[in-house]
Amino acid sequence: MTIKVLVVDDSALIRGVLTRMLVNEGDIEVVGTALDPIDARAKVKTLNPDVITLDIEMPNMNGLQFLDRLMRLRPTPVVMVSTLTTKGASETLLALELGAVDFVAKPGVGLDGGLETFGAGLREKIRAAATSDVRGRAQRVDAPKVAVRTAAGPAGALIAIGASTGGVEAVRAVLSALPVDCPPIAIAQHMPAGFTSRFAARLDSLCAINVVEAEDGMVVQTGNAYVARGDYHLRIERRSGQLKCRLDQKDQESGHRPSVDVLFGSVAQTVGAAGIGIILTGMGRDGARGLGQMRDAGAHTIGQSRASALVYGMPKVAFEEGAVVEQAPLDEIALRLANALGRARSAP
Repeated sequence: MTIKVLVVDDSALIRGVLTRMLVNEGDIEVVGTALDPIDARAKVKTLNPDVITLDIEMPNMNGLQFLDRLMRLRPTPVVMVSTLTTKGASETLLALELGAVDFVAKPGVGLDGGLETFGAGLREKIRAAATSDVRGRAQRVDAPKVAVRTAAGPAGALIAIGASTGGVEAVRAVLSALPVDCPPIAIAQHMPAGFTSRFAARLDSLCAINVVEAEDGMVVQTGNAYVARGDYHLRIERRSGQLKCRLDQKDQESGHRPSVDVLFGSVAQTVGAAGIGIILTGMGRDGARGLGQMRDAGAHTIGQSRASALVYGMPKVAFEEGAVVEQAPLDEIALRLANALGRARSAP
């Protein structure tokens, strides 16, 4: 099936670059371009695109206002094309909250260097967006059905969470339901450099627990979550009797850096049966191998259910490969992990 794409950007140069990156793909067709949301609104109705690429800063109506209206009136998968600035990162995270599926960082002014990588990432995200369930997400409520009053675990317990496309809001849904007595949490979310610090800050403002961007050598503590820095792997190591974050820029694994497989594998080796592994929405297979290692080490593992996942890719592969102990809807995952920690705490 050919994916019909509408490119929306006020820059003719960027519209041209994005179009050229997509037109030679056999499964992607650029059915039109629009220079602002007013133009886009008319073309969405006539062209009925499967996916929209959307800039934020545009005349007449900004991309966030257009996105908000689109998701309320005509839910359509959207991939944001964002600038690598603090303001751009904050607006991108807001766009994901409003319903955008994913984002790519806009090429630099010179448009030279890295264009091939940018194009490959854009095409991958458009394909993932085309398979996403944005209409179903608009109807779902992510608030937990039952309040999680305690998530205390045994000494040395640690929670590891991995996610990709759709994960920004899925991670928020899980973390915002957890109380401050929960074990430390390590998070690998596929996200480029320049965005993870804002992601961590946003989570910190919305959650009872403390959320920070991980730093190399940082000691992990109860009631705290640590987000892998963009373009860095995050591992959990035990040094001097303490669990600590280890960041590095070794080669990509499973096609990513940060890689969920890297995080999960380190937790399996370091924490073993005291771990809880959670794999959330995302395209591809990153995390399945590492989650299997966690389960083999005795950890309890949870996969997001098909019905609640924006993109049922990573959780599906992990489930099919036997890495998942139980599947759960997004709004039940915090409770399921709290129950697993309670059983571990009361075990002889």
